[in-house]
Amino acid sequence: MIDNRFPLLGCLCLLLAACASAPPTQPDDVDRRQVGNLVYEDIPPVPEAIESRLAQYLEVRSASFQGWLSDGGALVSTRFGETAQIHRVAQPGAAREQLTFFREPVPSALVSPDSDRPGFLYLRDAGGSEFWQLYFFDLASGRSELLSDGTARNSSPVWDRDGQQIAWSSTVRNGRDTDIWVRTLDGEPRLLVDAGGSWFAQDFSVDGERLLVSRYVSRSEAHPHVVDVATGTLTPLLPEGVVARIDQLRFGPDDSIYFSSDLGGEFVRLYRVAEPGAEPRAVTGEMDHDVEQFEVSNDGRYLAFSVNENTLSRLYVRRLENNSFVALPALPEGLLYGLEFSADGDRLGFTLNTATTPGDAHSIDLRGRTLTRWTASEVGGLDTAMFVAPEHFTYPTFDTPDGRTPRIGEERRQIPAYVYRPEGPGPHPVVVQIHGGPESQARPGFSPNHQFWVRELGFAVVVPNVRGSTGYGRSFHQLDNAKLREDSVRDIGALLDWIAAQPDLDAERVATFGGSYGGYMVLASHMHYSDRLAAGVNVVGISNFVTFLENTQDYRRQLRREEYGDERDPDMRAHLEAISPLNNMERMTKPLLVVHGANDPRVPQSEADQLVAALRSQGQSAPYLLALDEGHGFRKRSNRDAYLAVAADFLRRHLHPD
Repeated sequence: MIDNRFPLLGCLCLLLAACASAPPTQPDDVDRRQVGNLVYEDIPPVPEAIESRLAQYLEVRSASFQGWLSDGGALVSTRFGETAQIHRVAQPGAAREQLTFFREPVPSALVSPDSDRPGFLYLRDAGGSEFWQLYFFDLASGRSELLSDGTARNSSPVWDRDGQQIAWSSTVRNGRDTDIWVRTLDGEPRLLVDAGGSWFAQDFSVDGERLLVSRYVSRSEAHPHVVDVATGTLTPLLPEGVVARIDQLRFGPDDSIYFSSDLGGEFVRLYRVAEPGAEPRAVTGEMDHDVEQFEVSNDGRYLAFSVNENTLSRLYVRRLENNSFVALPALPEGLLYGLEFSADGDRLGFTLNTATTPGDAHSIDLRGRTLTRWTASEVGGLDTAMFVAPEHFTYPTFDTPDGRTPRIGEERRQIPAYVYRPEGPGPHPVVVQIHGGPESQARPGFSPNHQFWVRELGFAVVVPNVRGSTGYGRSFHQLDNAKLREDSVRDIGALLDWIAAQPDLDAERVATFGGSYGGYMVLASHMHYSDRLAAGVNVVGISNFVTFLENTQDYRRQLRREEYGDERDPDMRAHLEAISPLNNMERMTKPLLVVHGANDPRVPQSEADQLVAALRSQGQSAPYLLALDEGHGFRKRSNRDAYLAVAADFLRRHLHPD
């Protein structure tokens, strides 16, 4: 029965009945069509009612703060056309003046500290390949200059304090290792660190003679160093043998070093060390939450940091002179990104995003204690008061907090999650959205797609943070490593139990939806719980861990082995083959939509191709949407809109079968 509170569904009933009666597609009669750069296989046209209404939700824009200009204005990244580009905002509330105009997105910028040569660095790739090139945009001339090699993968640029030197990471030496290079705008690139592995620059010292760098091993392990810019000599920051998560590194005004780490504990705290090898001192006390980001003002007065408290951001600013806290204006409950002090240290800029409002650029005047909103992004003519905020909850899973099988009545481990509920008593069909990473965390930022599902299609949306997610301590984060991989899938099984116990949710109409590692989780949940699911949407997901590890880009392979296991080891290879959905296709019996980008450097297109071929070989329909000009996710507006419309219609047809 169609609920009259969701009128979009009513006009689609006849079409749904026709689609439901169609026979399964066989491998030799695939319905294939190409529209622009999108290839549709076995995907019926999306009803105009869905496309037009969803388009209004997807008209919602956002703006992210990118940095302060020397004239007091700010840079933001926002999308007015097909892709996100860099814009200048002269003052709060002023019009956004577009500066970059490319078919490919420019999602971020790094403003030069040199007021005599105003401009900014940015990265741009082609077709979602993630082989970014580094450019300098000259604000005086409006011209861009290529600073990198033009072909390798370049990332993570940083300026020195005067805007005279740039450091960044590149794979140009051998395509496998990520080295650190330095240059001036008018000089030649110089290889600074080529010690093997994945190295990233973080911050120059005040005099520009030293650089903080880190060798990244995994989300749980990184090794920070100080490198002499003149000689390339590396000095470890911490004693040999220390294994810890290291997120950010910054020089203080006195050349002491601040860093965020879970060093010696469960959660990420801020530490200060006077010099390499000295004893780190905690700046923030013990707390059951991670410090998610921090910045030190150039004048040395302030330390700003935000803490991830149950998926929400809490902002703090401390005076370094006496360690007292600055009284801050009240902020809406949401997520903070991109903290940056102005050159004089008086203003702190950032992006603020809430569950019911898109991200916008904001700043706090630290002298006047006032909050200023710089941009007010459009919401497609929709009433934001009607948007649905999620409810946070936890549910019991299959083991105890210490990892044992629970006895009757014994406490079980709790898995954090949140749920968006439609209006009315239900029971409502459910979409379980599973995040990627796997070392990510689902957080309640604004999602026009979730709002459309809830308000227009009547879906409840449940978003779990299964074991392996960050934000809940080091131990929780490592609960899915290597041979524990399927324990996170069992957390989805426990979530299905929770859904079945909710009177307003329909356990007979549940779909899973996820991208990247979340795509693997979609497939794995169908491998184990196909009898309890109605459908799934797999976006750029892993179908076989062995083929994924063998075919991912060279620069990523060792990093992913640290997380998933080394496929070269016979025992681990056998385990990875055993848990891979591709080798368990007979257990996957419910409809699956497959979405991928042809230029994906992380999870190659072959992962989708082999999955679709296997589904079709056993007589199942395998709708497949391939974008020829995208990579690991859809960044161009027209592609994104088409993909989300296809996904919405697919879910509607399988979750509203009457």
